[in-house]
Amino acid sequence: MAGQVSFTVESLQGPRTLTLEYERAGSGQPLLLLHGVGHHWQAWQPVWDLLAAERDVIAVDLPGFGASPALPDGLPYDLPTVGRVLGLLCESLDLDRPHVAGNSLGGLLALELGREKRVRSVTALAPAGFWSESERRYAFATLRAMRAGAESLPLPVLERMSRSAAGRAALTSTVYAHPGRRSPEAVVAETLALRHATGFHQTLTAGRDVLFTHDLPDVPVTIAWGARDRLLLRRQGIRAKRAIIDARLVSLPGCGHVPMSDDPGLVARVLLDGSR
Repeated sequence: MAGQVSFTVESLQGPRTLTLEYERAGSGQPLLLLHGVGHHWQAWQPVWDLLAAERDVIAVDLPGFGASPALPDGLPYDLPTVGRVLGLLCESLDLDRPHVAGNSLGGLLALELGREKRVRSVTALAPAGFWSESERRYAFATLRAMRAGAESLPLPVLERMSRSAAGRAALTSTVYAHPGRRSPEAVVAETLALRHATGFHQTLTAGRDVLFTHDLPDVPVTIAWGARDRLLLRRQGIRAKRAIIDARLVSLPGCGHVPMSDDPGLVARVLLDGSR
């Protein structure tokens, strides 16, 4: 079920109204899903039915991504602000301390919600914020190159490329270990989502100095990393475990940076186990 929610956020320039788009399905304990930079809620579609069979699943388009408008003037894309926005989203949807899972940027945001004790548990798939400076520069340069490529491709060329496994690999192999498993329609949609993401550059600018160094002793945390992640290298998972001492660290064999379509069954099990 598609939905839209609007609420007021305080800024230095006064109150601002913000609207977010989301998808919701299933029943059970609530599980909020947060996608990565340049993506949209549909990143979770490969695991959607598996999760909705056991959870009340809510996948949101983050501000400035997917179908959600950009943050209003006066609201930066930094971690505290977007974390506050997601807290207000939960209040607006009557989600009392949901479980939360996120990928990449979404994993970092999930950990921030855990730090603020807004959620019952956190499952972070290759979360941002555990990089060295050289690793961060590499990741951001790669993301900017992907964005430039998405902007340069005329739609007919993009659609033609998506119809072959080789074309899907050229478009998405940076984030998927098995890009051929993505449908042509999904590849076109996510490339267009990257092209039109109004919050893309502001998010990267806000993330230049981000390092997540907090322990979360009172919140169950699962950190999972694809063994074939080419964007955020898996050694960053070791750093995450050092920071979050009681976290469960899980390897995802055969998976890339966005692992949901590489191995839906494995990723769904990790998310369900992490949200008990």
